[in-house]
Amino acid sequence: MSFFGLGQSADIKINLCGVESREKVPHGDHKEPLIVYYDGETVSGTVDISIKSGKLEHKGIKVELVGQIEILYDRSSRHDFINLVKQLSPAGVLTQNKTFSFEFPHVEKPYESYLSANVRLRYFLRVTIGRRLTDQTKEQEFVVHMLSSYPEQNNSIKMEVGIEDCLHIEFEYNKQKYHLKDAIIGKIYYLLVRVKIKHMEIHVIKRETMGNGPTVFHDEETIAKYEIMDGAPVKGESIPIRLFLAGYSLTPTMRDIYKKFSVHYLLNLVLIDEEERRYFKQQEITLWRKGDAQHLNQSRRIEDSTQRFTG
Repeated sequence: MSFFGLGQSADIKINLCGVESREKVPHGDHKEPLIVYYDGETVSGTVDISIKSGKLEHKGIKVELVGQIEILYDRSSRHDFINLVKQLSPAGVLTQNKTFSFEFPHVEKPYESYLSANVRLRYFLRVTIGRRLTDQTKEQEFVVHMLSSYPEQNNSIKMEVGIEDCLHIEFEYNKQKYHLKDAIIGKIYYLLVRVKIKHMEIHVIKRETMGNGPTVFHDEETIAKYEIMDGAPVKGESIPIRLFLAGYSLTPTMRDIYKKFSVHYLLNLVLIDEEERRYFKQQEITLWRKGDAQHLNQSRRIEDSTQRFTG
């Protein structure tokens, strides 16, 4: 029971339109998968206000659509890059349960939803019932996916690396830009082998960069490990590479998002010799979320594919 405007005098439920037909994905620690929206799509639905007892006096009821970035190691670093407001009801009294409709048409959603140990970029609806002392709020989160068309230029990666008079290898990956369900295909060719190599792996590494200037902070996480070879190679041997990305938790490459953070991906070639010495060679790759024609046409603001990869 409410006392002087304190406590929960009503139950709030947010219902998004098209829940049954829309794509849903697991996200963070949410028990149920969240609905997916794309850039430029309308966000609409209803808000059910159920009065617990008697009547509900309020100073107004509103719904907000919020896009927010939070740098988790700095609790003061929370920034709203979207904040759209719809007034559902002016100040007054509710004597019975009521349902309000809302619509945010053609919302520009400029960034992909993202969650890690360091950064949280999320989109959510927030309903607020204004009260005398303490407002009552309810949030409903949803996920945004950013889609891109196929990049026009996608050159292969060819490099020669080695240690003078000891090891000389040539490696090649079929391209530099991969969609999230793609496969990395390539080969390793041994030109000179005077080091007793016993093991070789490829690692997919996610590198996050937060902040800038003197406050910049980097963090790396190994997302995938793929064994290429177990045993000693010989001169002239060629080792194939085929790494399927679909089985790993990956996001698109994100560059300078709201001037707060970036997410890059690296392919790390690791060689280990019989004395447990490790040799590394890293190469940055770009990841992107492939969009079909239907979703790309639905989006109100589709950038040129080159901008997607160089912005």
